[in-house]
Amino acid sequence: MNQATRSTPDAFHTITPHLICDGAAAAMSFYETAFGAVEIDRMPGMGKIMHATMRIGDSVFMLCDEFPEHGSSGPLALQGTPVVMHLYVPDADAVYARALAAGATSVMPPTDMFWGDRYGQVTDPFGHRWAIATHQRDLTPQQVQEAMAKAMPMDCPG
Repeated sequence: MNQATRSTPDAFHTITPHLICDGAAAAMSFYETAFGAVEIDRMPGMGKIMHATMRIGDSVFMLCDEFPEHGSSGPLALQGTPVVMHLYVPDADAVYARALAAGATSVMPPTDMFWGDRYGQVTDPFGHRWAIATHQRDLTPQQVQEAMAKAMPMDCPG
């Protein structure tokens, strides 16, 4: 690496999600419609999208089609995902509604949460789960703990 080359390319952050989709081109259209994503690039090959890059707000993510023959399967083939993409937006209710209209399935409608966000979740048509949030108020860790205790009382000792 020469002195002028950065280890992280411009516009990227240290961690960059890379989604695998059954139907990456359709997923890209969904992300444009539902979340206002902007396509940066795409590299087709073998009749599929081998690599694409998109941006939502100030965050970049990558995606590609499934290539199960190379050990690359999406959440539909795997029957679920343990990963949730967390998306902060100015209006969680509007983005949630737009995602549903574009074909997402509701997991949880937007609700004012004890940690200070308005927060909901959807699953996109490709099996990826998205949390959609608008930060409403800043709270200290102690305030979050107190609000959580009120919202979710625990009857467990200790």
